[in-house]
Amino acid sequence: MKNSSLSQTFVKSLSVLAISIGLVACGKGSWFAEDEPQLETEQIRKLIPNRVQNRESWAKDMFDISQELNIPTTKDNVCTMIAVVDQESNFIANPVVPGLGDKAVKEVTTRLNEKFEDKLGATIGGTVATYFEQVLKTQPTPDDNYLKQMRKVKTEKDLDVLYREIFAYMAQHYHVSALTGAAKLVGQDIGEKMNPITTLGSMQVHINYAKENKRSSMSTNQLRDDLYTEYGGLYYGIHRLMLYPADYDKAIYRFADYNSGMYSSRNAAFQKMIDKLAGADLALDGDLLSYDKNGNPRTTTTTTEKTIIALFAKNNILVTPRQLRNDLKKEKEKGFEKTQTYIAIGKLYKEKTGNEPMYAIMPEVVISGPKLSRDYNTNWYASRVNGRYETCMQRAKRIKT
Repeated sequence: MKNSSLSQTFVKSLSVLAISIGLVACGKGSWFAEDEPQLETEQIRKLIPNRVQNRESWAKDMFDISQELNIPTTKDNVCTMIAVVDQESNFIANPVVPGLGDKAVKEVTTRLNEKFEDKLGATIGGTVATYFEQVLKTQPTPDDNYLKQMRKVKTEKDLDVLYREIFAYMAQHYHVSALTGAAKLVGQDIGEKMNPITTLGSMQVHINYAKENKRSSMSTNQLRDDLYTEYGGLYYGIHRLMLYPADYDKAIYRFADYNSGMYSSRNAAFQKMIDKLAGADLALDGDLLSYDKNGNPRTTTTTTEKTIIALFAKNNILVTPRQLRNDLKKEKEKGFEKTQTYIAIGKLYKEKTGNEPMYAIMPEVVISGPKLSRDYNTNWYASRVNGRYETCMQRAKRIKT
């Protein structure tokens, strides 16, 4: 087992190195321009806002993580990281969320069946939801039940740990096999499947992304705990923010991607070109295909896909629907830009409009959730982060390198 772990670590290190080499080769601007001066820990500390406690510790972690992931510590890179951390948590590893307890109670009391049925299906979901509600009101004791404990939580980690405890109790005490003939609840990772806390830590990284990029061998609960630490929250957030190549000429598009998905700014521009060519009034959300809750593309043909098929047919472009679908499946990759579909749309756009193809625009995505006081959109988020980035870059002008 130890040798296997070492082998996995070695392979992972090679993977990170390969990604970094690709970033240096592909990225424009100075995100990965190694010929630029690089900052040391003390210089990074000076760029972190003065109001932040333990600036030295945050700066050291940012420097160490950048070294581990082969990310050059240029002013642009460091300010990009600082801006997102500050927006997401104000540099607090596990921040207090005002009114979180009441919001959580409202969610479980008003949308319980809906959430369980969405995750487990109508038959099992409704049954388990009823039992979950009973557990909330009676366990671990009627006087100090989980619902009362939920109302008192202050931080995301408090709520996360409480959910884990509740689902651990259910997995130990409840079986669905007798009722439905389905597999036992025990033995399934029901807690992880149902836990509503999916974005965690100081940079609010989705748990699925962290699972795919674990920095060491650990259980899911250990990974969740790691995300609430200063180093862990930064590690996965910086990994998610920086380790993919995109030819953006402005930082704001990377910030938009952080909120609405990798390459969503590029893909929204792709949709915009299609929209101008076809007059289809497309949603410019950066999603070219439709995805299920596990992130897998559905077989459903989206409006964007249908519009491209019609556009290609009208203009005698020889890309079959099957080839189109295969190309669109690469929309979360840099390689999408080398597909027949991406190239054809760019050429057609230039031919019909006389303008150079668009590379990136702001995706139109609404942000909502129990941790937010109201709905926002990606433009609001990216603009807020970009403001912090610009402030940091102004401060960086005074840093000697």
